[in-house]
Amino acid sequence: MSTTAHRTTDGTTPTDTDVIVVGAGPTGLLLAGDLAAAGLDVTLVERRPAGRSNLTRAFGVHARTLELLDTRGLADALETTGTPLTRMRLFGNLSLDLRRLPSRFDHLLITPQYEVERLLEQRAIDSGVTFRHDTALHALHQDDDGVTAELTGPEGTPLTLRARHLVGTDGHRSTVRTSLGLPFPGDSVIRSIVLADVRLTDEPAGSLTVNGSGGAFAFIAPFGDGWYRVMGWDRTRQVPDSEPVDLEEVRSLAQRALGTDHGMHDARWISRFHSDERQVPAYRVGRVFLAGDAAHVHSPAGGQGMNTGLQDAANLSWKLIAVHRGDAPDPEALLDSYQTERHPVGAMVLRSSGALIRLAMAHTPVTRALRALATTALNTLRPASAKALGMISGLGITYAPLPGGGRTSGRRAPDVALREGRLHELLRTGEFVLIAPEGTTPALPPLAPTTAARTVRATWTDPDRRTTTLVRPDGYVLWSSR
Repeated sequence: MSTTAHRTTDGTTPTDTDVIVVGAGPTGLLLAGDLAAAGLDVTLVERRPAGRSNLTRAFGVHARTLELLDTRGLADALETTGTPLTRMRLFGNLSLDLRRLPSRFDHLLITPQYEVERLLEQRAIDSGVTFRHDTALHALHQDDDGVTAELTGPEGTPLTLRARHLVGTDGHRSTVRTSLGLPFPGDSVIRSIVLADVRLTDEPAGSLTVNGSGGAFAFIAPFGDGWYRVMGWDRTRQVPDSEPVDLEEVRSLAQRALGTDHGMHDARWISRFHSDERQVPAYRVGRVFLAGDAAHVHSPAGGQGMNTGLQDAANLSWKLIAVHRGDAPDPEALLDSYQTERHPVGAMVLRSSGALIRLAMAHTPVTRALRALATTALNTLRPASAKALGMISGLGITYAPLPGGGRTSGRRAPDVALREGRLHELLRTGEFVLIAPEGTTPALPPLAPTTAARTVRATWTDPDRRTTTLVRPDGYVLWSSR
């Protein structure tokens, strides 16, 4: 295979592409699509042949992720593929009412990961991403000018690509992370989890059902088309992932954990796997970044894995775009903010999902007492349940404010109605949105990583509102002022 280098006139080494993204799961697809839509030359490298999807372990899309997809014009199409759940039953009598979420998407959407990938892949294709399927990364090298990726293409063909930046979205066994020599500290939190997609004779209530009892843990979620995802774990049966699993084992786990197997039959997929809690210490090493499962993995409780990865991608993409366009006043500081903002979020997800799984599997008197206390608090104390809803849905995630950025800097911007349309509709341009009172033309703050020509200007519908707010492309407030 041959490549065509981007010629340079400033003495730097020529590149073949602006950004290489390694891994075509949801995180890589969203990131690559964002970059290409902004005019960057993007090459997406994927080990799998074209048309072969990931095994669908992810099945839930939370409210904040749906908002990010809405700003890309994809949320409404995705909603037609699944079932909205308005209540999450976590364990015992504990349930969270998702209708209280302050979002247009006041629910958890149950839909297979491949539906998310399908929409993101088509967007990436339409935006001009170059796909290299059946191609594996085996080494990378970086210098002051860029990153060189050594690849093996179809039928073992050697290939070298050079880019200004490279992003590893290649999963928990990330070759990019290994090539950087980064540790992936943590432990296996659950071993020998069994998973099945089945039909049920006795269908449960239309909500996510989770419980642990007698050393067994299980949950059931509907896909909305007559199929259900069942996942279970047995404290007394810890076997390797390679150990065969059949429907009878899944039935037994559900019976013990939930009190019924709901008449499971006609399994179309059964698997056994383990779940780790791990996080890489650095999301950025020079010109190379890590996102999604390449940067963090955690228990499946709360269904936050794919969602956290997609939010990583949304945070990183606009920063890379600003740097490549030359819009960032301090490019290194802007790229460093990816680590500053997203690493704490990954750590929070590890803690929260780990706490959920441990409470669901509680079997000692102490842990059962803690579970009862948590259930009482979340069922009766509205601030506690609101905080839990914000953590699980992603709507409660905030970032450190920009110095001098005002009191709302770093907070998620609600999808407010503006004179020019909904905020999420205006963010579909991929640019910053400056919202101001009617009749004013405020200037951008000096540290804004964008230009006036690229900024979308909008007007509050309330004539008495005197605040000026600059919203980042990922839907967070960069700066506000009266």
